[in-house]
Amino acid sequence: MARRFREITAGIECDLGGDLTEAQKHLIARAATLACWCEERETELAKGEEFDATQYSTIANALRRLLSDLGLERRARDVTPDLRDYINAKAQADG
Repeated sequence: MARRFREITAGIECDLGGDLTEAQKHLIARAATLACWCEERETELAKGEEFDATQYSTIANALRRLLSDLGLERRARDVTPDLRDYINAKAQADG
């Protein structure tokens, strides 16, 4: 469960571009917790165990709202170096 929590957290962080606010980190942790909970219930359902559709729907909707607050679209990470930093690094590398 802890491994899956870390996978979900890392995936959402990557989708958001990586440079996160503290508030976003907290929302991501809550979303990962709810996602893990949903996955456990889905496994129980697949095994034919008791399934509370009302409780599942409530948690799934809470998860959707958290993810919506975070943004459902993947954001590109800025990988372009600042021109001044690039020139300085190049000058240092050339000696």
